[in-house]
Amino acid sequence: MRKESVSQGPGPIAPAPRRTGSFRFWLAEQRWEWSDEVSALHGYAPGEVEPTTELLLAHKHPEDRGGVADTLAMVVSAGAPFSSRHRIIDTAGEVRHVLVVGDQMLDATGAVTGTTGYYIDITDTLGEERQDALDAAIPGMVAARELIEQAKGAVMMIYGISAEQAFRVLIWRSQETNTKLRDLAAKLVAAVGEFGGAETPTRTRFDHLLLTVHERPEP
Repeated sequence: MRKESVSQGPGPIAPAPRRTGSFRFWLAEQRWEWSDEVSALHGYAPGEVEPTTELLLAHKHPEDRGGVADTLAMVVSAGAPFSSRHRIIDTAGEVRHVLVVGDQMLDATGAVTGTTGYYIDITDTLGEERQDALDAAIPGMVAARELIEQAKGAVMMIYGISAEQAFRVLIWRSQETNTKLRDLAAKLVAAVGEFGGAETPTRTRFDHLLLTVHERPEP
């Protein structure tokens, strides 16, 4: 029988976690599915556990668990699109910072059947890894730098993450979709313009920040 709680004793050795992995959730069955990468991110070997809502919450950092529980309740009840930046604790007690992005899963008639998306590990960014990604994904970066920086800024603003973490998100989508990073950035920047700006509460907060930011201490 598969376990449904955080492992306490010895078990199969989980592979070193990759930085991204996928998940799916079916509304009718209330059933989660993790990729091997997401299992490893939580400290489990492939197939070692059957993910459940209770197991997901058990791995959330205590300070983040309440907010994530609210988000999961929305997902479990309606399969709604969502994003969440929070911390998880793996079976070894290591804390990892993750960005979880989910979209609706539809059947052939367009009815919502669940949610599907990705975990992105944004715990840290190593210089060597970043350079490898640059070399592989963005030849001719100088010409594309402005668009990439704009795209990074949009990701930073929406998810509240650092420039390095935002760059990792863009690299992930570039590799996942087999799209050159500069092309992905150009499409993202153009599409963000179609949003017509942020919602009124966000604009109001930014208005205040813009008018008072000079009074803040140096970062």
